[in-house]
Amino acid sequence: MEKELLLLGLLRQQEMHGYELHEFINSKLSSCSDMKKSTAYYLLKKMEDAGLLSQETTQEGNRPPRQVYQLTDAGEAEFQRLLRENLSHYNKTYLTDDIGLAFLDTLDAKEAIELLSQRQQELQAFLDATLEIKPRKNSLHLVFEHLVHHLKSELDWLNQIIDRLENTGRY
Repeated sequence: MEKELLLLGLLRQQEMHGYELHEFINSKLSSCSDMKKSTAYYLLKKMEDAGLLSQETTQEGNRPPRQVYQLTDAGEAEFQRLLRENLSHYNKTYLTDDIGLAFLDTLDAKEAIELLSQRQQELQAFLDATLEIKPRKNSLHLVFEHLVHHLKSELDWLNQIIDRLENTGRY
């Protein structure tokens, strides 16, 4: 559902070809979707077959022809339905990084601090890179605000755990 909503929403904003959609998702929305190019093309074809999208073949200069997708009226209706469903429900998030935390007590405090400090550096680098992204002026900025909030919260929590380990040797 989320992937269809994402594709329909982007095509609602402007017509695009598949590669363009994938590049936009990859560069701007990778925090909320890990959609592979093959999945995007599969869903575009599926939604076209369902009448949610239409496509037109275009060619620019000597470039190969491209299929440019547009939202149909049925696609707009499906977008509206999926949007309301997505906004009204909470989808549980699985924090897979916490699996290692469940076994942190099998390491001595010094090694745990070293490993968590590596995680801390990666997290800070990701936060810094995210803060460099300038979203468009539509509500896309909310996706970035939400991600930044989560990253800062995670970093604060991780700093507390490292401080606790450094000061008390305990988890």
